[in-house]
Amino acid sequence: MIRFILVTILSAGLWLAPSLLITAAAEAPEASKDLSFKRDVRPILSNHCFACHGPDENHRAAGVRLDVADEVDLDEVLDRIQSDDPDIVMPPPEMNKPLSPAKVETLARWIEDGAEYEQHWAYVPPSATEPPIVNLPKNTADSDVSISNEWTKNPIDRFALARMQSEDLHPSPRADKRTLIRRATFDLTGLPPTVNEINDFLADTSDDAFPNLVERLIAKPAFGEHLARYWLDLVRFADTNGLHHDHYREMSPYRDWVIRSFNENKPFDQFIKDQIAGDLNDDPTREQLIASGFNRLHLIIDVGTALPEESAFRNMVDQVSAVGTAMMGLTMQCAVCHDHKYDPITQKDFYQMSAFFNNFDGEPETGRRGSSDFPRGIQPPYINLCTPEQDAEIERLEEAVRVARAAEKAIRNKAESSKVDQDDENIITKEEADSLIEALEPTLKEVIEARDSFLSQIPAAMIMKDHDDVRPAHIMVRGAYDQPGEEVTTGTPDFLPPMPETDARKTRMDLADWLIDPSNPLTARVAVNRFWQQLFGVGLVKTSEDFGSQGESPSHPELLDFLTVRFVESGWDVKSLLRQIVLTQTYQQSSRADQRQFVEDPDNRLLARGSRYRLDAEMVRDQVFSVCGLLNTSMYGKSVKPPQPKGLWKIVSMPSSYPSTFTADTGDAIYRRSLYTFWKRGFAPPQLTIFDAPTRESCIARRERTNTPLQALMMMNEEQFFAAEMYLAKQLLDQSELTSEERIVLAYETVTSQIPSQITREELDLGLQQFRAAFEQQPVLAEEMIAGAGKSAMQAGESIANAIKIDAPQEQVELAAWTMLVHSLLNLDITKTRE
Repeated sequence: MIRFILVTILSAGLWLAPSLLITAAAEAPEASKDLSFKRDVRPILSNHCFACHGPDENHRAAGVRLDVADEVDLDEVLDRIQSDDPDIVMPPPEMNKPLSPAKVETLARWIEDGAEYEQHWAYVPPSATEPPIVNLPKNTADSDVSISNEWTKNPIDRFALARMQSEDLHPSPRADKRTLIRRATFDLTGLPPTVNEINDFLADTSDDAFPNLVERLIAKPAFGEHLARYWLDLVRFADTNGLHHDHYREMSPYRDWVIRSFNENKPFDQFIKDQIAGDLNDDPTREQLIASGFNRLHLIIDVGTALPEESAFRNMVDQVSAVGTAMMGLTMQCAVCHDHKYDPITQKDFYQMSAFFNNFDGEPETGRRGSSDFPRGIQPPYINLCTPEQDAEIERLEEAVRVARAAEKAIRNKAESSKVDQDDENIITKEEADSLIEALEPTLKEVIEARDSFLSQIPAAMIMKDHDDVRPAHIMVRGAYDQPGEEVTTGTPDFLPPMPETDARKTRMDLADWLIDPSNPLTARVAVNRFWQQLFGVGLVKTSEDFGSQGESPSHPELLDFLTVRFVESGWDVKSLLRQIVLTQTYQQSSRADQRQFVEDPDNRLLARGSRYRLDAEMVRDQVFSVCGLLNTSMYGKSVKPPQPKGLWKIVSMPSSYPSTFTADTGDAIYRRSLYTFWKRGFAPPQLTIFDAPTRESCIARRERTNTPLQALMMMNEEQFFAAEMYLAKQLLDQSELTSEERIVLAYETVTSQIPSQITREELDLGLQQFRAAFEQQPVLAEEMIAGAGKSAMQAGESIANAIKIDAPQEQVELAAWTMLVHSLLNLDITKTRE
């Protein structure tokens, strides 16, 4: 079939990265360089030694501790790491973590130099470091590259340039304006620029052209939608419970709150505080209550599958783990059963944190399908998000239900009392009562159905609420929900700055204040790193989910601290932070580089070029609809279900699951941004997971990026994409005033934001001619292609389907040929890559 054909346009005019990159990373510092415990030694000890000789005192071998300065026979340590005797050498062979000669040399140097320890960098509060002084080449005409004086003006650039120069590297030239607008538009809105936006940017020749562009992008509603997506990954937002039946629950108001918060530039400390403890304000607003739904995003196991006590325990573990990952960059969950193996988090620390969440005012949450007790798949406590008129109607309907139930109860009570008091003149023996109840049942059923039907149309938000009575919290022995040990009260890990002393029991509000306190070394630093990651594809700390001992050290520690301090001083201003970074020379570099850079620094950790990586799943999908003119930009509201292959949910859904089957939405809702796609944890949207979107069963701080045949197959065969491509092809053909070459140029610019070279134009024209010839030889293929695309488009509405409906055979051939050209453009590497 012709629709499986993909034209491979060879890279005339298109730059491609080297096909094979070899990573050459030195394991040990050069002898001439100073040894750094944080940079050189601690990572070795953490990876090879801490599991047996680390923080976990209950499983510490031979009483030897190596994660902190301790009374250890260093001579014996040195003998053991240098030994080749399998009975003596450390780490022992059965661990399968042998030390390389370079690592042995590093440890030997450290021990011989006195074995001085330093506190782990992430646990030290950030301090403002003066940006380094950088010197440009004296004679730039004779140097390898002309470095602009702009590199000396911005403190971020000075940090980046100083690191490059220390590695004998130089910056790359500034990217061209077309690349810059495409890069910045994707990075700040998640969407590609339009041709008109590109032309306006090119026409602005002032020095403020790029800053003005950045301001326009940050002001777009799409900005908040784009940033919200990263946060929703981090807090495992989904539309279903996960686990077992994976029932539906209404959580979209929380997603909408996140979007609004980023668009309104809510201070990030307040953003965190509202989520941790918004419900504990004296008079919480509706928005603060919705924000507290962060604490209800955990997975929920089904009723009857686990005891209520187990469900409550699992929910609490999930809540603490989410705070640890999302707010602190720590793997708190590793201390559920025992002290952490690598970080100084004790089991007691974990359960002191759990005490903040142990007072939930509600029954242990269990998955249930929608019912009169739990309409809309939500469970108390929750709030209805109504207008005053809707509130009045709900009250009227609830009153009708109460009256009908009271009438039924009165009849039953009267019948029961009559059995006792036979002298009662108002006696009812049992047939009369049954008759009255039978007559009442249709009314009761009717009013309940009317109430539930009305409520199903009303958005509601699950919120957090604490019980008035304080429930005791315990360390659970070996992490077993039914094995309580030592009783604990609310508290935070001892290795971090303490909470202020008070006589009152500390609440989630105290926890929130502690998280955003400037003395806390983690929260702001973790947030800044993730915002950097969103713009460069990798954070200054690559392991953005783990700032502990097993995480990577920052590539630019002074820069990270500088940005963190400035972020806090700015009032936790997210838009200001992103603006500062995007306006740097570092961000605006071209992603083209010589082979040496790719070989020595494949992940661009030294920032000597612009970052280049594949777009996220949502960007890939949204781009198709955006460039083809079909993207539905309406915001907020319930999640939507775009079409997907039939039967997929049946693979993972049980018959009593709610919903049990997938029913696609219709109308232009199916072209809404991927952010609003219904997210079933048991089977997340396949169009997105194929491109590495997470299932959201756990907190994800960074996505993996893979390159698989399935991704190419989906891009070539997804029916929604194909219909959208035909829609764009029809728009191109409708511009009758354009020549074929002009249409090719417009198509290429619309899809890639670039202008094709003459060679590329000729190759595209040749491809178009070949498609046209193929369809002329087999016109039935063109007819079938258009009919299939029309059927797919019909789900979005008659207007879209009619737009691509053509009956004349020769016109069908032309539309099919141009559709395949657009299809080929959307499958190019340049289209799916952020450069």
